[in-house]
Amino acid sequence: MSFAQLKKKSRNNLEFLQKELEKTVSSKNVDDRFWKPEVDASGNGYAVIRFLPAPDGETVPWAKVYSHAFQGPGGWYIENSLTTIGKDDPVGEVNRQHWNAGEEGKEVARRQKRKLSYYSNILVVKDPKHPENEGKVFLYKYGKKIHDKILAAMQPEFQDETPVNVFDLWEGANFKLKIKKVAGFWNYDSSEFDSVSALSSDEGEMEATWKQEHSLDAFTHKDQFKSYDELEKRLNLVLGQPTPVGQLRQSVDSEEYEPQVPTNVNQESVVEDDDALSYFAKLAEE
Repeated sequence: MSFAQLKKKSRNNLEFLQKELEKTVSSKNVDDRFWKPEVDASGNGYAVIRFLPAPDGETVPWAKVYSHAFQGPGGWYIENSLTTIGKDDPVGEVNRQHWNAGEEGKEVARRQKRKLSYYSNILVVKDPKHPENEGKVFLYKYGKKIHDKILAAMQPEFQDETPVNVFDLWEGANFKLKIKKVAGFWNYDSSEFDSVSALSSDEGEMEATWKQEHSLDAFTHKDQFKSYDELEKRLNLVLGQPTPVGQLRQSVDSEEYEPQVPTNVNQESVVEDDDALSYFAKLAEE
């Protein structure tokens, strides 16, 4: 290729490299163990999944993880919370101080509060957007809204309703995931469990599905969490905090607050955050 040809191709080469770079970035950030539903142009989505029992050697079919994701003057703070494993977390100390500093402080605390996520193994039964996923086992990350539907099926409110272990291979139930876009947020209110049924009539097939599951205990293993000191250092950097957060405890432990969801906050945006407000209330009692 001559130098003149190189010059002629330069613009097309840029476009080619930009596309290749996008592929590299997207593949780097995608964990192919996970399944995620997709919605259409109108914001609606539909799929059928089956929640699976705990993996071999583990006891609970979900992992519960708290995390923080917010931006401060010094950048982003995106970390798992030590409260997941029953330990103190520096963000809790900062949020407790903010909560006791008046309404403006409460708004800051809400922006920095814990996010609640659950992880389970699922079998994708029907995925209209990606039929190639059907019949495969994935990890599925979901929030409190869907977890509440699981609890409602397993611990029904009324006596005429029969409890269903939706994670059971023989007497569980498929979950019809229905997504609507409401006020700019994904809404799962229409999602529901189907009638009780075995995952398959072939127990060999069910065993093979079970053996494909991914570890859930791994999400709460100690290697998934930084130490308090490491988190504190990062938090101070993000917040531009001159005072180490560990020194805030004595100044706020004796104060009390009553967490309230502000009336001007869209309810869809806080649907997964009820547990975080309870966390603030617990801090006040300590």
